[in-house]
Amino acid sequence: MKRTRVSTLVLLGILGTVSGAFVETLLASGGRAIVIPEAGLPAALVAIAVIVILLAVPIRRFTQGKAKGPIDPYYATRVVMLAKACALSGALLTGLALGVTIYLLTRSAMPSAGSIGLAVSTLVASGILLAAGLIAEHMCIIPPA
Repeated sequence: MKRTRVSTLVLLGILGTVSGAFVETLLASGGRAIVIPEAGLPAALVAIAVIVILLAVPIRRFTQGKAKGPIDPYYATRVVMLAKACALSGALLTGLALGVTIYLLTRSAMPSAGSIGLAVSTLVASGILLAAGLIAEHMCIIPPA
């Protein structure tokens, strides 16, 4: 499996930013309520980030020669696929949260501080998920022989 490319992450981030701002603008122009991230979303994203790092630790120990026994190759494959999925979804969610934040900050009528706070906390949490996915993916690399 190849490492996640930076160009892919940047493309997903740009796609998320444009679509997040576009959907918010479309909803507001139609007279509907805009989408504000839920309060539990940042906590869930950070929890997923912690879990993916914890799942990659045994693989890192094995690749460093510090493990007592072998690692199941299916487990390692699943963890690296989960790490890649976290990196990709983190990039997309970071873009979406950035688009929502930009929309909220550029409105003529300033929204409540709670709405902006939720958008910014989702932006930070999805950035943490992106970073955790990349770190876990790096932890699963087998050193050259």
